[in-house]
Amino acid sequence: AGVKEDSFNVLDLAEYTKNQPWWRKVFAPSSGSSAEKYNVATQLVIGGVTGWCTGFIFQKVGKLAATAVGGGFFLLQIANHTGYIKVDWKLVERDMNKAKQQLKFHSSGNKMSPKVKSRVDEVIIFLKKNVILTGGFAGGFLLGMAS
Repeated sequence: AGVKEDSFNVLDLAEYTKNQPWWRKVFAPSSGSSAEKYNVATQLVIGGVTGWCTGFIFQKVGKLAATAVGGGFFLLQIANHTGYIKVDWKLVERDMNKAKQQLKFHSSGNKMSPKVKSRVDEVIIFLKKNVILTGGFAGGFLLGMAS
């Protein structure tokens, strides 16, 4: 009996996706603009749905984070009041003043590293090319936050 060997081609997805950002695969690989690939209604639906999902998740995570921070602060206050911990308020004030000075120093220079600036420029170009999608996303995000 003849044994037939199957040959398989292996596609290394890690290598394939290294040089291609995900948004180029979704929104027109040639120019980075969704206007060439989808009509206005489709862009609004895609932007609205992804925005709503993001807003909804952001709202839930925000509530959870606020509860955790508030609950932790409440427990720390109880522990401080009952004597389990002792807070050195002078040290806290000194560290806060240091942090304020560092923030003033960094914000006065207003310098951005070239790598961060190039990423910001890339995002701005993407948003300008996909205005309808971005508008749908913003509207969906606000609806997701409200629901």
